[in-house]
Amino acid sequence: MKKLIISENLCKGCGLCVEACSRGVLSLSERTNAMGYRVTECVAPDKCISCACCAVMCPDCVIQVHREVKA
Repeated sequence: MKKLIISENLCKGCGLCVEACSRGVLSLSERTNAMGYRVTECVAPDKCISCACCAVMCPDCVIQVHREVKA
């Protein structure tokens, strides 16, 4: 299961989530969405610690963070 889910169609490419990520997990892509904005993409999923700083920083709530539940 992915730790981060980014709703690319809603992303406005502000880059706040990229700045909030201290682990370098996110980056602004060269790809654009239907609105013409560069979308955020996960470039280093293995570095993600599910801290949710990116999701908290996103003004449009386009990032969902999932944590693994250990049994």
